Amino acid sequence: MEFAAALGVLFLLLFVTLGVIATIKAVRAVGRGMERASTEVRRTIDTTALRARSAQFGPVGELARTRLELRNSVDSTRRELAAARDGDDALTEALGLLDRLHEHARVLDREMGALMDREPDRARIAVRLPELRERAAGIRQSADSLRFAAQDRARRHHADELDGLREQIAIESGALRHWDPPQDAPPPQQSAPPQDPHPGFGGPGRVERPHLRKDTPPRNAI
Repeated sequence: MEFAAALGVLFLLLFVTLGVIATIKAVRAVGRGMERASTEVRRTIDTTALRARSAQFGPVGELARTRLELRNSVDSTRRELAAARDGDDALTEALGLLDRLHEHARVLDREMGALMDREPDRARIAVRLPELRERAAGIRQSADSLRFAAQDRARRHHADELDGLREQIAIESGALRHWDPPQDAPPPQQSAPPQDPHPGFGGPGRVERPHLRKDTPPRNAI
């Protein structure tokens, strides 16, 4: 009786522990989801504001356009690599390189954002603008290189798969048609009966000679 009670308490503690662990995981998952959603909302609002400011003339509008181009390049590359990685594990290393590049892009984006929002001297922004644009162009070039390489790799992979599939289909189609006679084959010719090389001796058209009896004298004998 005591053993059964102890076993019941043990199972109860086990179920309670599992329930607490599941609850903690669910709360953390909800928290991560809310954090991602909040980040996406803030980024959407920031991007909308950047697009509005990119329509301005002057160094501030140029900085806004540079930030938008930088974000679009890195984000497009990430989407391309993430989509292609599902069928190609070799792109995992490329995603790691993109993560490092993205960190440099964030630093540059924050620097340009601080210059846009907190620097009242437009002349200083104009002086800093060429250097900032050159750094942004270098990051965009690297991101674009990864994206173009992933696109070329995916296109080549699909082309190789298609060539192999077409070859297999051609082989299988030939095997399915194995009963068909060969095309344009000459009809079989009937062989002529063999000719006797000595037609005068038993062959076709031979001349039968009368057999002479030994006791019959020749007609012109005396």
